[in-house]
Amino acid sequence: MADDVDEVEALRSTLRAELATRLPPRRERPTPSILGSGSDNDGECRAYLRALAGTGAAAPSWPCEYGGMGATPAQARVAAEELARRDRPDLYPLAVGLALVGPVLLRHGTDEQKTRFLPRIASGDDIWCQLFSEPEAGSDLAGLSCRAERDGDEWRVTGAKVWSSRAHYSERGLLLARHDFSVPKHAGITAFALDMHQPGVTVRPLRQMNGDAHFNQVFLDGAVVDDADRIGDVGEGWGIALTTLAHERGGLADSSGGGMGDFGLDRLRARARELGRADDPVVRQRLADLYVQSQVMVLTMRRARRARVPGPEGSGMKLRATRVVKALADAAIALEGPAGVAGSDWEMLFLTAPSLSIRGGTDEVQRNIVGERVLDLPPEPRVDKGVPFSEI
Repeated sequence: MADDVDEVEALRSTLRAELATRLPPRRERPTPSILGSGSDNDGECRAYLRALAGTGAAAPSWPCEYGGMGATPAQARVAAEELARRDRPDLYPLAVGLALVGPVLLRHGTDEQKTRFLPRIASGDDIWCQLFSEPEAGSDLAGLSCRAERDGDEWRVTGAKVWSSRAHYSERGLLLARHDFSVPKHAGITAFALDMHQPGVTVRPLRQMNGDAHFNQVFLDGAVVDDADRIGDVGEGWGIALTTLAHERGGLADSSGGGMGDFGLDRLRARARELGRADDPVVRQRLADLYVQSQVMVLTMRRARRARVPGPEGSGMKLRATRVVKALADAAIALEGPAGVAGSDWEMLFLTAPSLSIRGGTDEVQRNIVGERVLDLPPEPRVDKGVPFSEI
C-alpha cells in the first residue's frame, strides 16, 4: 500500500522539529570526505548517535524494538533527508554496523541476536567491523581459509583477515570462517559475530598512501566464539556474505550510512572562480562533464536505493560513483596544478580515489555481476566449481 502523503509530511514536520533540538544545522566541512578519508573519529560518531537516542532516526527502517522507527521506504527517505539538514561527522565508522550488520541480522539473525546486538548498534555502544577479506584470497572471497573448529558450544577460530576498516576500535566483527574444507568452497563457510576484545585477537593497522590507518590486518589465534553468536545455520556463510555485499554496494547510495558523502563538485566550481579560471573553456568543459556525470550518478543511486532487495543495481551504482570521484579528483588536481598535491584540500581526495576500485568489491567483480545478472552474458570460467576446497 502506498504511503499517505499527508502522513509522510506530518512525519517530516515532527522529525524536523525534534532534530532541531538535538543537532545543530548543517555546516560546510573544510575538505571533501569520501568513505572516511582523513577522518577516524569514532567518538564524534558515537556522540551523534547518542544525540538521536529515542528517535529511531539512525536506523529508521529497523523495527522500533531494535532501535529503529519501523519506517516504510518513503518514511525512511524523509528521515535521511531531514538528517542531511543537520550537522554530522563523517559517519563511515558506523557504516558496517548500520548499513551491513543490521540488515544481515534482520534477515538471518535469531530474535535473541536481534535483541542483543541491534539496539547497541543503533545507540553507538557497539561499532562493528567486517572480517571477510584475507591476505591469500585476493578478491576471491569464497577462497577464504580462516578456520573455525567446533568445541562443544563454542568455536575456536584461527587465521588472518585484512582490509578490516576500524577493527582497531570495533567491539564486534562480522566474521566469515571455513568450518569444512572437504566440500566446495562456497559450501564450507559459516558466519559469526566475533568479540574483538578477547585473547587471541590481534589487530595491526595498515597505513595507506593518503596517511589514513583505519584499515587493519586482524590475526586470530584460537579466538573463541559462542555458538549463540553464530549467524545463520552452519554452512550458510556464503549466503550471508552475499546479503552483506549487496547492502555494502547499495549503502553507498545513502550518505547517511557513511557512503560517498559530499564529494565536493560545488567546491571545485567555487575554486575555479577563486583562481580566475571560471571562463577558461577547457576548465568549463571539464566542470560541465563532471556535472553531467554527477547527475547520472545521483540517478543511479536513486535506482539502487529504491530496489526492494539490494541487487546488481548496487554494482552499477558503485562503478558509476567510482568513476565520478576519480574524475573529480583528477580535475581538482589539474585545476590547482602542483599545489594540488602539496597540502591542498584536494590532496586527500586524490590519494583516496584509487582505492574505490578495490574496496567494497573490485571493479572487475562489479562488472562481472552486471554482465551476468543484468546483461545475461555467460559467466566467467570457474575451474574450481564443485571441487572440494582441500583439493584446490
